[in-house]
Amino acid sequence: MNKPRSHNPETQITSIDNEAIRYFRAAIKDGVHWYIALLEAIKMWQSPEETYEGRYYRYILDETALDWLLLAERLCDAVGDLAPEDEKQALLLENRPPLDITKDEFRQIIGEVRYNQYLNYFYGVNIERALILAVQEEVRKERRLAGLAKEEDTTGQAYIRVYGDTEENLLAKFRRQNHYRRLKSISLDELKEFTYWLFRFRVKHSEKPRVASDTKKALDWVQRNGLSQKLVFGQ
Repeated sequence: MNKPRSHNPETQITSIDNEAIRYFRAAIKDGVHWYIALLEAIKMWQSPEETYEGRYYRYILDETALDWLLLAERLCDAVGDLAPEDEKQALLLENRPPLDITKDEFRQIIGEVRYNQYLNYFYGVNIERALILAVQEEVRKERRLAGLAKEEDTTGQAYIRVYGDTEENLLAKFRRQNHYRRLKSISLDELKEFTYWLFRFRVKHSEKPRVASDTKKALDWVQRNGLSQKLVFGQ
């Protein structure tokens, strides 16, 4: 896995994180619904990354974006069968929570800091990825209307339209800034981080009306494809 040179493969969580796990278990046993207890445990969690049972987890990107379902997966694994397996799988794989709570209730339970990080991840990773897919779709439609049958690199054209540069150049710049190795492939973890970097790059270098227009385009694409609040990265 491609990680920063400074990454410690034995990254350990803090005592507060261990307390969050203990609280999660105890709360379920005390009768708190497991989903509510999960959100409360996420509010308590501190570590941005961890290596657990040989797997590297990156929960918080650039200190500002929370991959909350990845953290939920880690916490659910820690409580085993204390939470119903079918409900856990529905949440982790389809983003279908077992309780119908409002946005304000979710925000209150998970806490203001985590909620803002959650929004950063949603818009900066999932919606940003949807923007690229939406523009790819635009390119394909334009080519069909123009009668061009030959398949072209729609991804490359999408990156140039959205970010003003090629994916290859942007990925190289991202890796240089983060002191990552240059590899021929990209892992899912790095793709998420790169996508968030692209979001911040776009916001920094685009005028506000263009940023708003592109975000709306991505949200419309998500709705048209029936994804709703589901994550674009298969979660």
